[in-house]
Amino acid sequence: MASDAERGGAGAGRTVAVLGGGKIGEALLGGLVAAGREPARLLVVEPVATRARELTSRLGVRAVDAAGAAREADVLVIAVKPADVPGALDAVHDVLAGRAPGEDRPTVVSLAAGIPTTALETRLPVDTAVVRVMPNTPMLVGRAMCVLSAGAAAGEPELAAAEELLAAVGRTVRVPEAQQDLATALSGSGPAYVFLLAEAMVDAGVALGLPRPVATELVSATVDGAGGLLTTPGSDGRGDSDGGAPHPGLLREAVTSPGGTTAAALSALEADGLRAALARAVGAARDRSAALGRQYG
Repeated sequence: MASDAERGGAGAGRTVAVLGGGKIGEALLGGLVAAGREPARLLVVEPVATRARELTSRLGVRAVDAAGAAREADVLVIAVKPADVPGALDAVHDVLAGRAPGEDRPTVVSLAAGIPTTALETRLPVDTAVVRVMPNTPMLVGRAMCVLSAGAAAGEPELAAAEELLAAVGRTVRVPEAQQDLATALSGSGPAYVFLLAEAMVDAGVALGLPRPVATELVSATVDGAGGLLTTPGSDGRGDSDGGAPHPGLLREAVTSPGGTTAAALSALEADGLRAALARAVGAARDRSAALGRQYG
C-alpha cells in the first residue's frame, strides 16, 4: 500500500515533471538523477528544442510538451520565470481538470519567486494541491535552502512530497505563507549578501597588497569553511544532542581572542554599523518581495 508521502507524489516510483529547463529546472532534475531517481520518470517541458535535447542527452530525462507533463506527472514543478507562470499554468489547466483531485491529480510545486499560492490556485482546477517554494541559487551545487508553504488544498502528504523532492538539492524548512517574504529576504536574497561581503574582503586584501588570485582563494576557502561550521551540529561547543544549528555568536566568539586581530576587525565593523546596515537590507528585501507579490494578487 502506498504511504501518505507516495500518494502525495514523492515516492521514487512516481513521475516528476518540471516545467522549465533553465538553470533551476536543470539543477533539480540533475539532483534527482544523482539521488537515484529513474530518469524515465523525470520529465522536462522546455520550448527551446536545442535546450530540451541538451537536457535529454545530459541527464537522460524525457522531454515532453505541457499537456504530456500534465497527463503523466505525480508532481508538477513550476520552474519558469514569474512572468511566464500564467502561460505555463494555462497550458496544463485543461488536462489537470480532467484528472480527479487528491490521489490522481498531481501536487503542483511552484519555484517561482514571489507568486502567492492564491494566485497559482486561481489558474488551476479547484482543489489542486499547491506548495509554494522559495529556493536559492546554491541549488545549482546541491546546497539549496528551500522554504516551503502550503496552499489551501495542500496538507501533510503534499508537503512531505515536496520535501522529499527538494532533499535531492539541499535542505528545506516550512513556514506559514505570511512569512515567505521575510524568508525570501534572508534566504532567497541571502547568497548575494555573502557574495558582496566576499567581494569586499577580496578588494580589501588587494588594496593592502595581496595579488587578486591569492586574495580570492583565501576568501573563497574561508567563506566555504565558515559555512561548514555554521551547518555542522556541535561546532559551536554546545554539543549536538538537540540536532540544532550552531549559534553564530558562539562561533564568532571562538575566533575572537581578547585584544587580538579579529577583535580589532570586528570593532571596526561594529563602529561602521554593519549590523544596522544588514537589518536595513533584509527589511528592504522583505518589503520589495511583498510589493512584487501584490502584483500577482
